[in-house]
Amino acid sequence: MERLLEVVANLHTERLLELSGTVLPHLTALLIAYVLALPIGWNRERAERSAGLRTFPLVALATCGVVQATETVLNGHPEGTARIIEGLMTGMGFIGGGAILKTDNAVHGTATAASLWATGATGAAVGLGAYDVAVVVSLLTFLTLSALVPFKKEGNGDDDKPPARGRGDQQQDRAN
Repeated sequence: MERLLEVVANLHTERLLELSGTVLPHLTALLIAYVLALPIGWNRERAERSAGLRTFPLVALATCGVVQATETVLNGHPEGTARIIEGLMTGMGFIGGGAILKTDNAVHGTATAASLWATGATGAAVGLGAYDVAVVVSLLTFLTLSALVPFKKEGNGDDDKPPARGRGDQQQDRAN
């Protein structure tokens, strides 16, 4: 009986070591993707944009997770990896498109849409193990959103808040 318990304990220990060899790197990458997206989300949240502190980390986490989850299926085939990345980035374009609002004379949300796309690229880069690329994309995205605001032309529509809608506009929408 003692020998049986020893064998079971060894199997359990071996299984834990095996899991830690695959789980810990994945968890680390997911956490890195999440953290790299936080400053971008914070910037958008602070500016009261349509996507913010919750959306951006979730985008990075999801894209990183999809890339990692497909590793075993793809078995190191670069063509398959390219297709996964292509699908992810196309999907990010659709999500970003939802952040863009066109009014009579302006377009709003383009910087938020572009930063959502860049955050998806950050998550994908982390998922692929290209941490240097992920850090640079995340940093440059944050700096672009933060530091270039004073240079933005007034009234060009690039992520200016859409004009407030009055009660008449809402009634007009219901009539249409």
